[in-house]
Amino acid sequence: MLERRPSFRETFERFVWQIPERFNIGVAACDRHADGSGKPALIYEDQGHSVATMSFDALKLGTNRLANMLRGHGVRPGERVGILLPQRPETAMAHLAIYKMGAIALPLFTQFGPDALEHRLQHSGACTLITDGENIAKIEAIRASLPELRRIFLIDGAGHLDFWSELNKASDRFTPLDTTPDDPALIIYTSGTTGKPKGALHAHRVLLGHLPGVQLPQEFFPQAGDLFWTPADWAWAGGLLDVLLPSLYFGVPVLASRARKFDPEAAFDLMARHSIRNAFLPPTALKLMRQVRNPGERYAYAMRSIGTGGETLGADMLAWSKETFGFEVNEFYGQTEANLIVSNCASLFPVRPGSMGRAVPGHRVAVISPEGAVLPAGEQGLIAVARPDPVMMLEYWRQPEATTAKFVGDWLVTGDTGACDEDGYFWFQGRDDDIISSGSYRIGPGDIEDCIIRHPAVLMVAVVGSPDPLRTEVVKAFVLPKPEITASAALAAEIQDFVKSRLAAYQYPREIEFVTELPMTPTGKIRRKDLRDQEIARKRGGE
Repeated sequence: MLERRPSFRETFERFVWQIPERFNIGVAACDRHADGSGKPALIYEDQGHSVATMSFDALKLGTNRLANMLRGHGVRPGERVGILLPQRPETAMAHLAIYKMGAIALPLFTQFGPDALEHRLQHSGACTLITDGENIAKIEAIRASLPELRRIFLIDGAGHLDFWSELNKASDRFTPLDTTPDDPALIIYTSGTTGKPKGALHAHRVLLGHLPGVQLPQEFFPQAGDLFWTPADWAWAGGLLDVLLPSLYFGVPVLASRARKFDPEAAFDLMARHSIRNAFLPPTALKLMRQVRNPGERYAYAMRSIGTGGETLGADMLAWSKETFGFEVNEFYGQTEANLIVSNCASLFPVRPGSMGRAVPGHRVAVISPEGAVLPAGEQGLIAVARPDPVMMLEYWRQPEATTAKFVGDWLVTGDTGACDEDGYFWFQGRDDDIISSGSYRIGPGDIEDCIIRHPAVLMVAVVGSPDPLRTEVVKAFVLPKPEITASAALAAEIQDFVKSRLAAYQYPREIEFVTELPMTPTGKIRRKDLRDQEIARKRGGE
């Protein structure tokens, strides 16, 4: 007979962080699983559907060579090494080798343009870059402004150090640096929804800090037969720290697939062909997958768990997800600076549509006032997490003032507003700067977006405050209709009535603009700031 699963309260109360005195991500996520058994670590499918598998044994030897190669070319502990590569085995190898040698990994998104790359490479002071032929032109265009970038290893192409020839010269024997959990390992730059992206510097302990937040939404991960995949790029916390590194830490293989653009049909096909069991699917991906007709009849997928985060799904999407996959999709919450701190876990406690979930065991999360006082249940305030916490960044790289401003006492303030109910469920209200001030009301966009997207004509929506001389701001909705729908004034009025009838009258969008696309961050979040700025400029111009 199966043992009764513990209640969430028991799970939370019994949890104790076990942070060893010495810890290295590269050893924990690779070397300790290299036992000669040939256990798979990475399964790689290229764009032509060719598949290759790399074992933990091969991964250890490859990362040993890569660590020796970097050391031989002068890279020292603490120096920053950029990784400008898509999902592929060399990307994972680069991360693990950098951690093993005590340097600091700098993941870079391949869809960044030259300006975005220049800021990150320049600000971090990266001395080395590993990239490929598809991305080198962007680097060459900015090379003159990167005096600290002394060497570039190119996986394919010419004109720089050849990655493979240099790798093959190196020994496959390497002794990892004996790092502490608090030694720096990784800089991930924020997505830059406001201002210049800041570099969140994380220590080796960040991997341990993520584990409970992976296990909850992925329903007691790992289990026999698990195989993890995400369309999220490994250059972001969602791909790297929610999927790749935790999965390897637990000895579970990861599927790498380098799609240039997310294709919902291809996603169902990939899940079926590889018998994927676990996934992190951003809300945008799930919304696009909803367009696929009868996926259960056309694709023989057999998922076990799906986690999602970044935007609230809402009751309608949650219901579709459960019907499509046969289980409840678990929403979670976090940010680059302190990730996976709140989560749902349907097998432990009921999912409440619209809620981000409850604090993940090990993390002290609360809703606080601007002065740092914990607010009573139901009262809206700032979502914050208390230090010390292993998942929390060490600092913003080279920005001590910004680091200080991120904290109120011992609370790291996320910049999001919300409330926590009497049962410990957190309810996202909006970014602190997303709040719409209309008349005497402070209106969050989340509820309105959740309502509008339930309209049968709507594919995606973003809600912002538009300047208004009478009310300060009015609610404006940017609506992306479904492909078969024709935008019209009648449809706009229908959507307004749809909201009026489901929410409060003051929440309905007084203005609706139909669009063909919405501005998105590289991680799939809607850039409301761009839309707000657009509205301010338009109304100032008297359009």
